[in-house]
Amino acid sequence: MPAGVRVWLATGYTDMRKGFPSLTLRVQEIFHRDPLGGHLFCFRGRRGNVLKMIWHNGQGACPFTKRLERGRFIWPGPAEGGVTISTGGTDKRRGGRHRSDEALRLRS
Repeated sequence: MPAGVRVWLATGYTDMRKGFPSLTLRVQEIFHRDPLGGHLFCFRGRRGNVLKMIWHNGQGACPFTKRLERGRFIWPGPAEGGVTISTGGTDKRRGGRHRSDEALRLRS
């Protein structure tokens, strides 16, 4: 991801039946941000195995969906609004994965 992109997580769960237009509206309601502003916005389903993301890369909006076959995404509790996570723990040599000694840091 380009420098300066923030990753925003919608706390709690989101109805995964929502399509792209509904999720962009949720970005405006929850984060009070422009969904086309270049940041990555993430939403998790109730069971925790589905993640939907919206990112605008400067040329157009890109919706992504990730479904885990086993396990669940670790997610912040159902507080009001959303949180942003630090991407400072990523290691480019390991394909952008987080180093084992540095967990995702949540901040509101």
